[in-house]
Amino acid sequence: MAVKKPTKSRRKRADGELSRERILAAATEIAAERGYEGTSIALVSAKCGLPASSIYWHFKDKDDLIAAVIERSFGRWLTAWKLPDEGAARDRVVGLAMQIAKALLDSPDFIRLGLMLALERRPVEPRARAMFIQARAQAFFQLTQTIRELTPELSDADVNQLATYALAGADGLFIAKEIGGDSVDLAALFELHARVVVDTARRLIDEQAAQ
Repeated sequence: MAVKKPTKSRRKRADGELSRERILAAATEIAAERGYEGTSIALVSAKCGLPASSIYWHFKDKDDLIAAVIERSFGRWLTAWKLPDEGAARDRVVGLAMQIAKALLDSPDFIRLGLMLALERRPVEPRARAMFIQARAQAFFQLTQTIRELTPELSDADVNQLATYALAGADGLFIAKEIGGDSVDLAALFELHARVVVDTARRLIDEQAAQ
């Protein structure tokens, strides 16, 4: 039985996907080092070995490319936000925190580049910044759902406050790791942060019951 050869259109599509991944990998590396402003199509072209015309075939402009970098990295990061099914509430939260810490260590580009963009203020907001804000809102919503599942006694206001605190703390720990490098044990800090969040939730429940 003869083996069918891939059609020309299938080969072209596969080549296009490989080229897109090469471009995204190069843009990710450059953006992580130089930030949004320091990234250019010329630098990405030199890094990935593809002509600028190939980059513009896949992406409208630099902003569209950086937005794709953030979306790609966030997709990997978000898979870590699934709450473990087994164990006591504290153990499940700690397990979730450890998953997130590992994802940040394995794929830090989303949060590193996203935080840079989030702190900038421009007359015209880059699509890449909007992509990060949207992705962050999705993570925040998922976090509130987790808190509600584990602590249904909390009010909506307390849930939102606790989720805001937890996310802000995670940002701070990531920045501490970026500054401190190998001297900072991100996993250990995330475990400590998770325990503090659980204790805070318990305190809020006790205060609510006492009223």
